[in-house]
Amino acid sequence: ILKGMIYDEVSKAPVEATIEIIDNSNSDNKFTISSNSESGNYLLSLPAGKNYGISVNAPGYLFHSENIYMPDTSDYTEIEKNIGLKKLEIGNTIVLNNIFYDFDKSTLRSESVNELEKLEALLTQNNTLTIELSSHTDGKGTDEYNLKLSQARAQSVVDYLKAKGIAESRLIPKGYGKSKPIASNDTEEGRQMNRRTEFKIISK
Repeated sequence: ILKGMIYDEVSKAPVEATIEIIDNSNSDNKFTISSNSESGNYLLSLPAGKNYGISVNAPGYLFHSENIYMPDTSDYTEIEKNIGLKKLEIGNTIVLNNIFYDFDKSTLRSESVNELEKLEALLTQNNTLTIELSSHTDGKGTDEYNLKLSQARAQSVVDYLKAKGIAESRLIPKGYGKSKPIASNDTEEGRQMNRRTEFKIISK
């Protein structure tokens, strides 16, 4: 069982949102539910032993995405995932958790398509938004190498969106290398968190 609450990150008020679940091993296998309009709560049952992408959308908010692994067990398991949504306001940033690249390359992997489509839809629906797309690396490797790799990765996302008809003037690619870690580089979990793609609203 996966359950939790969707809420406004600032006011903590419940939010009625659309929650899309994608089986990352087969991106065609996806389904959608909604959180309760009064409580913000949601609950669903998922097959165990799979890695899922979860995407949460609500009008006036940035979408939220992340990966959730449901342990492979025959026992009854509950995972609670409460998610705070950020409003579509200048300066707000989100991590695009379901964008993946080939190892040590800037090539976007096929599992990234669902996330990229969400970003494309957000920019199409809010056609005055200008955003910075940034890529970050972990602490391994030289500053120069990481800066170059992260810039190329940010550019890959921009190139995808341009090909879908989003104006280049609305997209600012920026590679930060390893200069902005959000976790310790001393553990693999921390390094994984630091290897991320983000976008920030510059103007609206």
